[in-house]
Amino acid sequence: MPSAPFTSDPRQPCSRPAGIPDSQLAGPFAVGDYAAALREQLRSFARVQLIGELVNLRTSRARVYFELRDAAGAVPCAAWRADWETMLAHCAAGEGSPEGMQVVVAGGCDYYPGSATSSPGFSFAVVDMRIAGEGDLLARIARLRKKLDGEGLLERQKQLTVPLLPRSIGVVTGETGKARDDVLAALRRRGWAGRVVWGFAPVQDRHAAPAITRALGDLASVGGVDVVIVARGGGSLADLLCFCDETLCRTVALLRVPVIASVGHHTDRTLLDEVAAVSCSTPTHAAEAAVGLDCARARADQAVAAARLQDHARRALLLRARELAALARAPAAHLDRQRGRLHQLLRETRAGSRRRVAEELTLTARRALVLARKTDSSLRDCRGRRARELERFALALDAHDPQRTLARGYALVESRRGEPLPSAARASEHEQVRVRFADGVLDAAVRKR
Repeated sequence: MPSAPFTSDPRQPCSRPAGIPDSQLAGPFAVGDYAAALREQLRSFARVQLIGELVNLRTSRARVYFELRDAAGAVPCAAWRADWETMLAHCAAGEGSPEGMQVVVAGGCDYYPGSATSSPGFSFAVVDMRIAGEGDLLARIARLRKKLDGEGLLERQKQLTVPLLPRSIGVVTGETGKARDDVLAALRRRGWAGRVVWGFAPVQDRHAAPAITRALGDLASVGGVDVVIVARGGGSLADLLCFCDETLCRTVALLRVPVIASVGHHTDRTLLDEVAAVSCSTPTHAAEAAVGLDCARARADQAVAAARLQDHARRALLLRARELAALARAPAAHLDRQRGRLHQLLRETRAGSRRRVAEELTLTARRALVLARKTDSSLRDCRGRRARELERFALALDAHDPQRTLARGYALVESRRGEPLPSAARASEHEQVRVRFADGVLDAAVRKR
């Protein structure tokens, strides 16, 4: 290490205060001189290649910062933005972010000495990088994803229905994070006036996953919570690692309340996003997904519809009022017209009836006269014809009169009861018979031979 910064300036013998008494250490030296000497010493170290897992990737306008980690330690790294884009273009997996990948970087130690207004910092200045393979972190996440998928836990939340207009929303986020303000602002823009139940928990460290799991359980046990939002801002893969916790993912999958995950930015993807019912890119998007109906717009549309309905009702009422007024004036005239029409019909009916009666009487008289004439003629004909027929019938009856037969000398044998006995066999069946002659009846006894 150069010794110049660690020696006093002979031209300024009184510019440095006295050191610690009885101390065997050199100095004191100015901090800026020591920091500059330290930077030169670190930069003089040999350039080397490091292999490790790239995590905590973040960018600024001119620089890119990340960490290389393995099981034994971690080294902060930095690269210029232009060099970083060139390195990504040369990487085999340059289409996406190398975060979580196993990489080999080339470079050397660097030190920023800071100033009166900025803090110092050590980093490994990276000038080249190559992808070495999948990092242990991504491999563990992939294995856990496959395990949860095999148990069907990635689809359980997808089967739940997020209500269109929930009455109560649970939110799990950091108490002082920007995600909380984003959720509230989005809900206000939606015009939603329901209840927000907060479940504050750390969203970045090794204690975050158990705390988030407990907060979710508490919110699920609160009656009336219709949907739960888990939100935090963006960060590196290491920052979001708590949202890939197996216990947390299993808890979310088994909840009966739909969970909306909003972790990181649209490029970040955690296991919680795959397990949750809905995955959103930002806390604002999550709040809009939780309240599917824009209440403010719905109220405005409802007000417009109500005004339109009121206008239609007013116009319909005026139209009906005019019609009713016209109908109220019409009954008298209508009755007069109907009364005149009925009188006219009555006169026509009476006149028609009289004409009809006269015609029927005339027709009846004519028919009666004709009928009388026919009756007289028929009666005269009938009288002559009936007399002749009666004479003919009398002659026929006389010809067949049994009395006349008896008068010619014949006799009629009858039983005691007056029954004719036309044969001797019939007569022999009786002991007494009656013999009828033309001038009388004699009783006779039958003698059998």
